[in-house]
Amino acid sequence: MKINISGHHVEITEGIKQSIEAKFQKIAKHYPSLMSISSIITVEPHQQRLEVSTHYEGSEISVQASGKELYAAIASAAKKLQAALAHRKGVLAAKLHKKYQVEQSDAFLLVE
Repeated sequence: MKINISGHHVEITEGIKQSIEAKFQKIAKHYPSLMSISSIITVEPHQQRLEVSTHYEGSEISVQASGKELYAAIASAAKKLQAALAHRKGVLAAKLHKKYQVEQSDAFLLVE
């Protein structure tokens, strides 16, 4: 899985990069069809924000987390992404179990 990390008003250090990769590699083990994850780190006064987006099973999934500390925001974003992916997986599973009913019409019945 490829993880793209970009920063807005912040330099991406090796520690930040390792933390993000460690958190999202765990998620990748549970969802092997994930090909890439894009993350954007934004630093504002007294606020660290992380936005993560990915494409999973035909749907774009995006989550945001913020906090006073960047590593807490990374952990929060990982939890939110895990929950969003689980929700999407549940929606797909529910569609598989949906039973379709065929309505019979009198127009197609042949009577001899």
